[in-house]
Amino acid sequence: MAGARLFDWTAVATRFLPFADVATPELPLGRILRLSLFQVSVGMAAVLLTGTLNRVMIVELGLPAAVVALMVAIPLVFAPVRALIGHRSDTHRSILGWKRVPYIWFGTLLQFGGFAILPFALLVMSGDTHGPVVIGEIAAALAFLLVGAGMHTTQTAGLALATDLADEENRPRLVALLYVMLLVGMMLAALVIGQLLRPFSAIRLIQVIQGVAALTMALNLLALWKQEARNPAATAPTRARPPFHASWKALIAGGGAARLLWAVGLGAAAFSMQDVLLEPYGGEVLGLAVGATTSLTALWAAGALLGFGLAAQRLGLGGDPHRLAALGLLIGIGAFAAVIISEPLQSVTLFGIGAMGIGLGGGLFSVGTLTAAMALGATTGSGLALGAWGAAQATAAGAAVALGGALRDIVSALAVSGRLGPALDDAGTGYSVVWHLEIALLFAALVALGPLARWVRSDPPPARPGRFGLSEFPT
Repeated sequence: MAGARLFDWTAVATRFLPFADVATPELPLGRILRLSLFQVSVGMAAVLLTGTLNRVMIVELGLPAAVVALMVAIPLVFAPVRALIGHRSDTHRSILGWKRVPYIWFGTLLQFGGFAILPFALLVMSGDTHGPVVIGEIAAALAFLLVGAGMHTTQTAGLALATDLADEENRPRLVALLYVMLLVGMMLAALVIGQLLRPFSAIRLIQVIQGVAALTMALNLLALWKQEARNPAATAPTRARPPFHASWKALIAGGGAARLLWAVGLGAAAFSMQDVLLEPYGGEVLGLAVGATTSLTALWAAGALLGFGLAAQRLGLGGDPHRLAALGLLIGIGAFAAVIISEPLQSVTLFGIGAMGIGLGGGLFSVGTLTAAMALGATTGSGLALGAWGAAQATAAGAAVALGGALRDIVSALAVSGRLGPALDDAGTGYSVVWHLEIALLFAALVALGPLARWVRSDPPPARPGRFGLSEFPT
């Protein structure tokens, strides 16, 4: 009797674990969490490149903002290649029998190599050596390129491996879990790196970068360990490999892939254009202190986590991923409208609701479109479909961030100088133009996604009332 009670309580506790319902006998929760560590390493690298090093090079090293912005944008050069990386992992030929492992491994090596170069580049740029500063800038640009290429390669092949391992029923929950782990990696990295760099010193920054390099290697090796089963027949050197352009044509020809990718690009641009503007808007227009604007990141993260949970719940019950993505776009429209209205009302509460709504809408949209892309890979290969999704998403997001910052600067300068008339002679005019453009992009994404969202699944999987996990929570 005591043994039976212990077993019952163990089962109940497992059901209450976050995302415990993702696990199956073939793919247990421990293996899933270990696989998701590649997302943690990607999130950690993203925080270091776009956050810590961005600020250090501008403030502590005194580099021009334009040079730093160019370096931060360099990893985006590799983003369009994600479709080719995915295709190559689908059709990889090797006597070892692995398709995804080599690409995750070489992506890890690229990240490690970039982080290995960065400390020496920073030393040269700081002026503490006898070498010309331009050599340090070139080395830093190379390091950013290597890390960016490694991040894109690792993430594309890792998501394809997750698609291979999960069955169709549990795939949406796995997508949501991987996104949660990416967010967890970014949040933990931001907190830990921030603490390690207090007080700041060049030596400590070098130690942090070296630690990130070593931790990236360790996390990705642990994520890879015994995940992909060897199948020499599937990767035989004599196996035919369709050319990329033929596979790309097959992907675009069926399943509404082209329309989905247009929607991904427009939606990603709409949700990302505010990335570097939301906090300055709170400080410059609403008069918020630094601590208050920093809390916006927490609100955005809370909204994103809520979006991931809701996406897992809706998709797990048979919901259409296109409709879920469309719901995220609608929520985003309302969120940006709240941000716009917060200026004339001077309402910090409304501004916070808008920031949280942006995270919620973006979370629903990302998980919905990624799940739809996974379904496209059933005929052309999951690597190609996920690579195309990643290429559209990353390229559009990076271009939107750059466009949003430039547009805000240009319009604000015109408004403050009085060239736009007395009604628009305000510091918030530049921000408002960007918010309205984002709403227009969200509507355009809805137009692109509309015909796909009209489709209704005729055989949704039955609900499973006997299983209870995070996806069953209403929040």
